[in-house]
Amino acid sequence: MGHMKRIGVLGAGTWGTALARMLLLSGHEVTMWSALGSEIDELSKTHKHKNLENMVIPDNMSFTKDIKKVCRAKDILLFAVPSVFVRSTSRLACPFVKKGQIIVDVAKGVEPDSLLFMSQVISSEIPQAKVVALSGPTHAEEVARDFPTTIVSASEHKKAAFLVQEVFTNPVMRVYTNTDIRGVELCGALKNVVALAAGISAGLGYGDNIKAAIITRGMGEIRKLGMKMGCLSETFAGLAGIGDLIVTATSRHSRNNQCGYMIGQGLKPSDAVKRVGMVVEGINALPAAMELSERYAVDMPLVNAVNNVINHGASPRAEAERLMCLTGVAE
Repeated sequence: MGHMKRIGVLGAGTWGTALARMLLLSGHEVTMWSALGSEIDELSKTHKHKNLENMVIPDNMSFTKDIKKVCRAKDILLFAVPSVFVRSTSRLACPFVKKGQIIVDVAKGVEPDSLLFMSQVISSEIPQAKVVALSGPTHAEEVARDFPTTIVSASEHKKAAFLVQEVFTNPVMRVYTNTDIRGVELCGALKNVVALAAGISAGLGYGDNIKAAIITRGMGEIRKLGMKMGCLSETFAGLAGIGDLIVTATSRHSRNNQCGYMIGQGLKPSDAVKRVGMVVEGINALPAAMELSERYAVDMPLVNAVNNVINHGASPRAEAERLMCLTGVAE
């Protein structure tokens, strides 16, 4: 355990809240902020999060609605807002962020149009900061209950990655480091799309054989794209790669998995998202996934099929049958 650090958490969703609680219990000083005042009121009043049953937030957690307060005089800023709000939050925070500030991003996604990953979005708005991506097979529901979990601290700034490793390590969280932040973020964004595919397949009534195939072939597509983008092949076989994909494509806690399941059962994608009631990042990542596949000339049949179902009203069963009939090339 290192020394006590002052940490500001931006975003009060399940993941931000679970991590804030964990850091507080590790002996750090934690302040939580959300752009939604109602979330902060609720958390500070009840010390519970509506989507994390049984988790109690300790009394010494600080809450604020003032972005200046959450950013000022902190050793680490943790960005835990949904990917679509990362740019606007960064812009809001920038004036209060000191030079050399370590920012840890736990949002997973690619920005449409710019095709930037979240660390790049943050860097473009807050150039004075050093950004670390924290990613791995980590459902908030389990971290909130102190289940053992592993995660990867990835950054081009080695020192920053090691500091984050030290701060986030505790008896229930094991942290590894990686210099391939682009590979880690690519996996984090696109694994959600593959998890949608796994959910759709389960919703259609298919079994474990095909789920294993979807996970394996899906990671194959992500890896092929990553190799063209100059990522390290080990990343795809690691915790932030196949590890995160396994948990997202198999766990009942996965929103992408649940959402896909309902779509497989015949629900319209927009209705499935409403029913999940939380952000479904796989749907947000699709436009960028399609563009990346085009830009780098990588054939991604599984990602394509999910896109056909979500954005072009294709029938899930017809897409599944089409995938099964594609001429198999050498694996």
